[in-house]
Amino acid sequence: MGNAFLSSIGFLILGLAIGGGLGFFFTRRYFEKQLKEHPPVNEKMIRAMFLQMGRKPSEAQIRAIMKSMGQ
Repeated sequence: MGNAFLSSIGFLILGLAIGGGLGFFFTRRYFEKQLKEHPPVNEKMIRAMFLQMGRKPSEAQIRAIMKSMGQ
């Protein structure tokens, strides 16, 4: 009975390791796909948003927004 218990513990650990590895792989693939489809905001997008609001942004404003988003 002790041998069966140890083998079941071994299979449990093996299953958790395989599941964790597969989960990590598929989560990483999904995250990369989302970044490709929906890129993060860049300076060009900020300029476009300011122009849509009817304002001409200065470089200092754009840098300040990029800095605040980076935090």
